[in-house]
Amino acid sequence: MAATTEAAALGNRLDRLPLSSFHRRLVIALAGMILFEWVETYSFAFVAPALRDQWGLSLSAVAVVAGVSQLGAFAGGILGGYLADRIGRRRTMLAFVTVYCLATVLCILVQAPWQLIVARCAAHFGAQGMAVVAIVVLTEFVPASARGRMQTYKVAVGSLGIPVAAWAGYFLVPHWTWGWRAVFGLGLFGVVFAWLIHRWVPESPRWLAFHGDFHKADQVVRAIEKQCGIHPPAPSPASEPPKSTPAVSTADRFRVTELLAVPHRRRFLVVTVMWVTGLLAYSAYNTWTPTLLSETGLDLDDTLLLSAVLATAAPLGALVAVPLIDRWDRRWTQLVLGTLTAGALLIFGLVRNPAPVLVLGCTVSLLFQVAVPFLQVYSAEVFPTRLRGLGSGTANALSRIFNFAAPSLVAALFTGLGYTAVFVFLAVLSCTGGLVAIAFGPRTTGVSLETTPPTENQRTAQEPALP
Repeated sequence: MAATTEAAALGNRLDRLPLSSFHRRLVIALAGMILFEWVETYSFAFVAPALRDQWGLSLSAVAVVAGVSQLGAFAGGILGGYLADRIGRRRTMLAFVTVYCLATVLCILVQAPWQLIVARCAAHFGAQGMAVVAIVVLTEFVPASARGRMQTYKVAVGSLGIPVAAWAGYFLVPHWTWGWRAVFGLGLFGVVFAWLIHRWVPESPRWLAFHGDFHKADQVVRAIEKQCGIHPPAPSPASEPPKSTPAVSTADRFRVTELLAVPHRRRFLVVTVMWVTGLLAYSAYNTWTPTLLSETGLDLDDTLLLSAVLATAAPLGALVAVPLIDRWDRRWTQLVLGTLTAGALLIFGLVRNPAPVLVLGCTVSLLFQVAVPFLQVYSAEVFPTRLRGLGSGTANALSRIFNFAAPSLVAALFTGLGYTAVFVFLAVLSCTGGLVAIAFGPRTTGVSLETTPPTENQRTAQEPALP
């Protein structure tokens, strides 16, 4: 009980802090993890048309490369979340960014499709591992009243990776045979953000407190308080260096199976459905649009130019989310955004001319990106500290498994039912996450991380239970 009280006190101190240079540096460093995840995720969309020409790849082969790469993201998401809860947030991020940079070198050097598959799996493994931990770290450091807003700023900076990959593809891929290698090489700049993580990001005090290191947790919070211009309180007995105390008792160590047990099952299933449907629609749109547009008759230059302009709308969408994310219940806002996105996708699937494609495509990209920070922060808020990395990381990772089949599904829809059918499918997916969150998910906006969301046994009769 004393340990729980001390952990709650540390969390309250973090929640009462004003935003300062510490939080701004934190956002910049962690945004780099998201930026290079998106560079890695979407760079293939802009090099795929060139690889089809140079290597003679069919649409089904492109689907295999895109799909198999998701296996790496699946493994990275689960292992990243598990290690973040087990050995620490900071060390896990540094390990995965190292893997990502090494895998980027392999992507530059590949000479055959099978080599590209292996290299892309490794790169997705590293990128996903560092990204899921970055979401958790920012959630645990930022005050409750600003959690959504700071996640949104992180997404806004990180989503610059999408237009970076797109414009690099436009300027490099059509003009040089090695241009696609240069696009993959953008990932090497991840070294810069690894250095910023090492310099600016301490270990999470909430994680330290859960593992019994109250002295170190108190030191980290005191250092942040000083940077925020707050005079730290007098040390409490619990924050003094322990003489001999195990970090976590054997009974308190988490197991993966806990995610499917009461009281965590409902929350885990809700965020998994949100990640699966949201990411499937988002990544399928960004990954396939250049190739599908080229199949409708546009030449490579026009296709890449349109795709680059569409991608440029992504960071603007995250900025639109800033005044919304901490104002209303995140679940309802997610549903409204999903409905608007579905409508735009349905119209997008009916047009072919470059001008309406450009306008509607920018609208879809913007709306997708507005929804991203809502999903990221919500999936981390619903879990307690001891399972936050594993819960949100596994839900995110499971969406990658579904994405493994998604490229083949999109190719089959396009081949069998046509261009418009693909966007009808994406429109249905866009609405699903918000509906599930409203029906089964807890409210988290402005709620302290130390306040556990209601369990299944505590819910009212009006809320239907998941099977």
